[in-house]
Amino acid sequence: MATAAIRAEGLAKRFGKTRALDGVDLVVEPGTILGLLGPNGAGKTTIVRILTTLLRPDAGTARVDGFDVVRQGHEVRRRIGLAGQQAAVDEYLTGRANLVMMARLYHMPAASARARADALLEQLGLAAAGDRLVRTYSGGMRRRLDLAASLVAAPPIIFLDEPTTGLDPRSRLDLWAMIEGLARAGTTVLLTTQYLDEADRLAGRIAVIDHGRVVASGTPDDLKRGVGGERIDVRAPDADTLPAVRRAVAAALGTEPTLDPETGRLTAQVADGVAGLRAVVRELDRAGLAVNDLALRRPTLDEVFLALTEREVAS
Repeated sequence: MATAAIRAEGLAKRFGKTRALDGVDLVVEPGTILGLLGPNGAGKTTIVRILTTLLRPDAGTARVDGFDVVRQGHEVRRRIGLAGQQAAVDEYLTGRANLVMMARLYHMPAASARARADALLEQLGLAAAGDRLVRTYSGGMRRRLDLAASLVAAPPIIFLDEPTTGLDPRSRLDLWAMIEGLARAGTTVLLTTQYLDEADRLAGRIAVIDHGRVVASGTPDDLKRGVGGERIDVRAPDADTLPAVRRAVAAALGTEPTLDPETGRLTAQVADGVAGLRAVVRELDRAGLAVNDLALRRPTLDEVFLALTEREVAS
């Protein structure tokens, strides 16, 4: 069986009376993106710190690229890159000087270090700003430079801890494209985020963590199906026709739709969305009813997240 790029089993960590991690299991296959999703304080950063050898677990084991993070930390550090929540670059150096310095710390010869810095500045769209002091960079530029610094040694595994926090929409999209490019090139990425659209866009698999435990994991589609499958939404043109539209939808689907009183939208959960949509259209036509909106939709990752974390609180 091929070695997982990242494997954690039973990770536990306490800070005083606070249980930050409570038996976390994770597996990340080589060349994939795992999105670690959860609210503030859920334990995401603690997991990253353990997997990158910055923190020792109280219990459990973790291996990165086949090496134990506690007993073989030096080997782990040789194979990873890390971009944390705050850009860890020197604002009193130029972008190029930051990358050259990082390359030299990896014992690259001076000429190789300069060549690597130039290549990364070009790759991340910073070539024109390479000789400017970092303190003149925008937030998005600093995050890109921080990502470049984590890539200096071309590591096979990258940890990105909430990399787009505080970025404007354009900078977020640019950084997403760069992360997707890394995965296409074969780099394994563990990405922590609070942004549900970010996880949905980037991650092939998602682990939802809450109160130090993984409460669900799978592909985005798996998680969405777990919340309850597809829904058909219907909006009647006015309050007078709403009862008739509601009866037609119920007759077509064999289930009573729920009504959102604020929007007037009728919603019904269905096992087969396409077949259900066809049935609703036929029944509305048979009854001679027109509607303002008729749509098939799947649960969003926002709904998945809320359902999972609310369930966790209730339990």
